[in-house]
Amino acid sequence: MTVSIELFLLIASLLLFFSLIVGKTGYKFGVPVLLLFLFIGFAAGSDGLGLQFSSPEVAQYIGVIALNIILFSGGMDTRFSEIKPVVLKGVVLATVGVFLTAVITAVFIYYITNNVVKTVTFTFMESLLLASVMSSTDSASVFAILRSKGLSLKENLRPLLELESGSNDPMAFMLTIVLIQLFQSPEISTWEVAFMFLKQLVLGALSGFILGKLSVRVINKINLDNDALYSVLLLTVMFFLFGFTSFIGGNGYLAVYTGGLMVGNHRFVHKRSSLKFFDGLTWLFQIIMFLALGLLVNPSELLPIAGIGILIGLFMIVVSRPLSVLISLLPFRKMTFKARLFTSWVGLRGAVPIIFATYPLISEVPHAKIMFNIVFFITILSLVIQGTTVSAMAGWLGLALSTPPKRQLKEFDVEFSDEIKSAMCEITVNDTMLKEGKRVMDISLPDQTLLVMVKRNNKYFIPRGNTQLEGGDSLLVITDNEEAMRETYKQLGVKDSMVS
Repeated sequence: MTVSIELFLLIASLLLFFSLIVGKTGYKFGVPVLLLFLFIGFAAGSDGLGLQFSSPEVAQYIGVIALNIILFSGGMDTRFSEIKPVVLKGVVLATVGVFLTAVITAVFIYYITNNVVKTVTFTFMESLLLASVMSSTDSASVFAILRSKGLSLKENLRPLLELESGSNDPMAFMLTIVLIQLFQSPEISTWEVAFMFLKQLVLGALSGFILGKLSVRVINKINLDNDALYSVLLLTVMFFLFGFTSFIGGNGYLAVYTGGLMVGNHRFVHKRSSLKFFDGLTWLFQIIMFLALGLLVNPSELLPIAGIGILIGLFMIVVSRPLSVLISLLPFRKMTFKARLFTSWVGLRGAVPIIFATYPLISEVPHAKIMFNIVFFITILSLVIQGTTVSAMAGWLGLALSTPPKRQLKEFDVEFSDEIKSAMCEITVNDTMLKEGKRVMDISLPDQTLLVMVKRNNKYFIPRGNTQLEGGDSLLVITDNEEAMRETYKQLGVKDSMVS
């Protein structure tokens, strides 16, 4: 059935809107929103409302674009100062950890499919391919869960987990591509495989580093007339990083993440608005990606592989991921055992393994469709078991930090650049603040505090010393730092702070 563009856009807008509403509701109950997006795709698919979508090629294109945006945005949001203490651990987990996860899981898959489960029989090469597809943690899932919950963790665990999830996709991708090539060309030698790995890693890292730094210079020098075009320019940079690096034989995903790190940790024109643009774009493409993947698979196809999916999924959660993490982190003796356990628990599978599973499907590798369904089932299992318990596990292991939430301004749409260390908040005038008088000069404000704007009855104005304040007025207050802001609250008798 041919669908008109008007009907397509109508259906797409309804799915997106419903995803946003369901995601907001699911967040309140601790359910990973990305899992809900998958289920909405299920509900709208051929086994639900009847929408037909069966193209792994289109799903792969959507996934590649979405993964580029997620990795680039994640790189830009990551501060060098945060990852510097954990960069070696993150690199080891992203390479050695992924490889060990693939090998350990492959041995288990080969054993159970040849001795226990009769649904399908995999050769060791097929088992290794399936395990490699699932070997990396999913950056979209990890970023979404850690950042949406505002989870603060001891031992620099949050930057470690974000660094690992943002940088381990290239290793899983290389394992997947190399194994597919071995299926298609068994004559490839071990040296050729090793060279391919080294080439992808080196060119990917170098391209991201060099082109990322060069991009910052271009952005600062190009002088575009329309400020909104700087976000478009940054998006162009991201696609160029991926396309150019892949064209010369490097790993495009590694280049995109590294380039995002380079760009995000340097000053450039309209940085804050560009970061906000990518933040919104990331969420949009996460929704689109999970909806598309949900539409691609029919729930009825998952039932025959549920048994093997549960066995492999639980094995990865309980055995192969923890074992690979513990082995990889052996040289880092200062890291506590509880921190290692939590790191292994946040081994979330998500959209990335499903996207990688489309490569064997398109290449017509033996049992590729069964592999795809198994990966999909394990993704759901991982999000249900691990995704819903990240915060609880952090608390149970004593790794969660009790930090007050950082609230955003509501009445004043104003923000500082990251380079400005001043603190900004809004305060609602109450009777206690006016007990010494209603003029601005009568209010007791510390020396490092400045009242810069007042909102009254939906009107904004700049106050003077003799400006009369009224109860219910919203005040925009700026101080030199957080400590001065806390002193301001104390002097004004304000209990509930709203620091930006």
